[in-house]
Amino acid sequence: MKIRHILNILTLMSGIVAVTLISIGVGKQAYSWLPPQASAESHLIDDLFSFLVTLGAFIFLGVTSTVLYSITFHRAKQHDLSDGPHIEGNVTLEVVWTAIPIMLVLWIASYSYQVYEQMAIQGPAQLVHLHNPISMQSAFAADQETPEEVVGESVEKIDVLAKQWAWVFHYPEKNVTSTELHLPSDRRIRLALQSEDVLHGFYIPAFRLKQDIVPGHTIDFEFTPIRPGKYSLNDSQYSGTYFATMQANVIIESPEKYHEWLTKAASHIPTPAKNQAASEYAQTSSQSIKTGWETVKPAAPPVVNFSG
Repeated sequence: MKIRHILNILTLMSGIVAVTLISIGVGKQAYSWLPPQASAESHLIDDLFSFLVTLGAFIFLGVTSTVLYSITFHRAKQHDLSDGPHIEGNVTLEVVWTAIPIMLVLWIASYSYQVYEQMAIQGPAQLVHLHNPISMQSAFAADQETPEEVVGESVEKIDVLAKQWAWVFHYPEKNVTSTELHLPSDRRIRLALQSEDVLHGFYIPAFRLKQDIVPGHTIDFEFTPIRPGKYSLNDSQYSGTYFATMQANVIIESPEKYHEWLTKAASHIPTPAKNQAASEYAQTSSQSIKTGWETVKPAAPPVVNFSG
């Protein structure tokens, strides 16, 4: 009996070790499920995501392996239709299975808040955290006092206007407007986000950053792009019929190429940009037979120096 007890303990310990190692492996694989890390803040979100996947895999594998072990080695004998042993409440067991989920939730909440605070994405109503360990100041209201420099670096300012259904970017340095967002790599960026009509959401998956744009408010949103390339900006909030067409390219390039593009774009005469929502609406409006529900008329195509 004693040997059987020891074997059960060894089996349990071996199972825990195996489940732990597999869960850690799955958590590491989770990094490959996400787009490339294109901003300095993205690694914080990826680490949190990997942690959550590891924890979820451990719970899933632990429960599944326990069920399979019970079915395999503790199943009733064939034709045994008798009742199982009568077992009533076990206070110790109840305390344990209540305490473990509470501790897990507190652990997840604590880690998530640390990431949230490090990124300093507290929303427009929050103050900047001066104790921020990595000096990232993001998504605070423009009417608050905001420094012109962050950690000794100049901040590139760009105005962002969201409307049904287009993104318009204004670069005060050269008075350039564009429907394509160009950013210098390894430079702190401060976007002044505004909405012309309804609630929109500024979301770039490769940056792991999202900020709601509230009508009637200017929201400063900061981040640091680090990986040159072409990415996609989406509207994360449902803003009406054509919201799926409200996308824009995000181009990260070296500071030299960025300023070359600004200079070149400044020489272009502003013209109306191609706008899919406006084109589709005009096509449907001109049809003799009306189909579907009435929809909001899109804003006029933006007039910009560069349309991408």
